[in-house]
Amino acid sequence: MKPPASPAEQVVGYDDATLLFYAEQAQIYAATARDGPSRLLEGFLKRLHPGARILELGCGDGRDSEAMLALGFRVDPTDGVEAMARQAEARLGRPVRVMRFDQLVDLGAYDGVWANASLLHVPGSALPDILSRIFRALKPGGLHVGTYKAGDTDGRDGLGRYFNYPSAEALEAAYSASADWEILSIRRYAGGDYLGGQRPWLAVTARRPG
Repeated sequence: MKPPASPAEQVVGYDDATLLFYAEQAQIYAATARDGPSRLLEGFLKRLHPGARILELGCGDGRDSEAMLALGFRVDPTDGVEAMARQAEARLGRPVRVMRFDQLVDLGAYDGVWANASLLHVPGSALPDILSRIFRALKPGGLHVGTYKAGDTDGRDGLGRYFNYPSAEALEAAYSASADWEILSIRRYAGGDYLGGQRPWLAVTARRPG
């Protein structure tokens, strides 16, 4: 007999406890987030044409969207938590769409999909489905970057948030299983943590073939 599914496996593309954390901590999270945009954002934008249309998944307080908009890109900022989306709206002065990853249904709409420190909360068993949605949302030739906390098994941090903690090999397998991605790189780097520490991260750069 198959053992009962874990709490993470019972959901499709999100974890209730993690969403609740960000709903309750949205104002504090926004106030204590990093001072500037992600250090990986410049490299992502350099691969796109001026004025490209970009979907940001899990925009948080809106810092990366703010930087992209300032450079003339057409940005659709989204977050799965309404309270967090309201924080981003206050920063950006424009509407922010409330959307979980498993609610993404756009088809061939974007030149780029930016997902910094957001897809790492997707239950591992659901990640291929979410990645296939991202693939379909991209135009042919469109670019995607996603960043993840590296590890070898999923779990929760000291705040109760769920993380998929993938290895590079697991990420490559998830992307390959989801769609016909052209994986340009899976890069390991040292990055910060909301709890104040440093840990290994993985950055995936992938393209929908043109």
